Amino acid sequence: MTAPELITRIDALPSSPGLWRFIILLAIGGFFELYDLFQTAYISPGLIAEGIFHTGSAGVFGISDQAAFASSTFLGLFIGTSLLSPLADKFGRRLTFMFALLWYSFFTLLIVFQHQAEWIIFLRFLVGVGLGIELVTIDTYLVEMVPTRLRSKAFAFSFFIQFMSVPVVALISWWFVPHMWFGLTGWRYVLLVSVVFSLFIWIVRKKLPESPRWLMQQGQADKAQEVLENLEKQCGMGKVERVTHLVTLQDEAQFERRGRFREIWTPQFRSRTIMLMIFNIFQAIGFFGFGNWLPALLTGQGSSFTHSLSYSIIITLGFPLGCLISALYADKFEIKWQVVAGALGVVIFGALFGFQRSPLGMILCGFMVSYCNAWMTYSFHSYQTEIFPTRIRVTAVGFCYSFSRLSTVFSSIIIGLFLQYTGNIGVLAFIVASMAIVVLVISVLGPKTKDIELENI
Repeated sequence: MTAPELITRIDALPSSPGLWRFIILLAIGGFFELYDLFQTAYISPGLIAEGIFHTGSAGVFGISDQAAFASSTFLGLFIGTSLLSPLADKFGRRLTFMFALLWYSFFTLLIVFQHQAEWIIFLRFLVGVGLGIELVTIDTYLVEMVPTRLRSKAFAFSFFIQFMSVPVVALISWWFVPHMWFGLTGWRYVLLVSVVFSLFIWIVRKKLPESPRWLMQQGQADKAQEVLENLEKQCGMGKVERVTHLVTLQDEAQFERRGRFREIWTPQFRSRTIMLMIFNIFQAIGFFGFGNWLPALLTGQGSSFTHSLSYSIIITLGFPLGCLISALYADKFEIKWQVVAGALGVVIFGALFGFQRSPLGMILCGFMVSYCNAWMTYSFHSYQTEIFPTRIRVTAVGFCYSFSRLSTVFSSIIIGLFLQYTGNIGVLAFIVASMAIVVLVISVLGPKTKDIELENI
């Protein structure tokens, strides 16, 4: 099988139940990764109530332990995405995927039985390493296995499932955190839920095939053909339907080359690398700055802690609903402008959120910030995996995406200080300014990708 035939056959896959089952299987794993990422804001009050975490300068590192907990998570994510995600280019998407899932489940389980802030923060760092590998691999897996015409819709639907974790973790925390069962405080059960279901997903996802694009890149054309034939059968395709014409590749030799990290700095990809580095630094501030600190922001607007948790559940529904609604138009518009539109929405509704004092106003503006963040997120996850070739896709995306994690290490501390000294207005101004930079950099530097085969972008 040749590279043009491989690409033609993948692009010919119909929008069938078999294809969407594969997308759902990937997305369910991502569900628990985002569950892990968003739990910081919801379990921290339980850790404080138990006397493990302290606020302000009384924390382990002279800052609030909640900020240190969040920062250690994202420091681990930075290590995972920048240094270890290239393993997926070397050893394959499937093996890396399964290893990362076991890694972060194991260290999450260890946190459940800790009683010292130092150990919880350190183990959380190790959890972040596994999450960092996993998240980039999921995006790459998805973009390589889905037809060109369905890429944006597949990412939107995948993130609808993944973002269901945000209201779920808020709901589970609201249910568990204030209570104790069998000698374990409620925040520990929030973590146990993640561990139990992640292990279940690990068993189910053992059936995932390797990416045929990666197999072709490794010179394993026979295995690539076998995987593709099985996928075509799942999609209900017959042999006559498979190949009607072959795509024309701008560089047919690209599947014969192995990627190297230095290639992302060549003239062909340098501007894209720099664009994504800047983008990821600032998009993370807007996304996690609002998501991880939502209960604290609501409390700062005058809500009680109990009310802030219940409001958070409603507001965070904007994440999955934003992706579900966006799936209706995701493949109709250029993906780079969808990234811009989502970021611009965060700017507008984030600014309005700062002026709300009524519960209805806070919920509506907060919901729209979540909606726009979801729109931006699925769009850029699709976009950044599209603009690099298969041989360096995970390496390039992992490196660029790692800057969002490094950014959040420091922005978590900065937001904690803003909240302490300037209140909500300072935090929201920081978020709005960051997202304005996102709008600018993608608008000016981002290439177009709509309806173009991956290998020709």
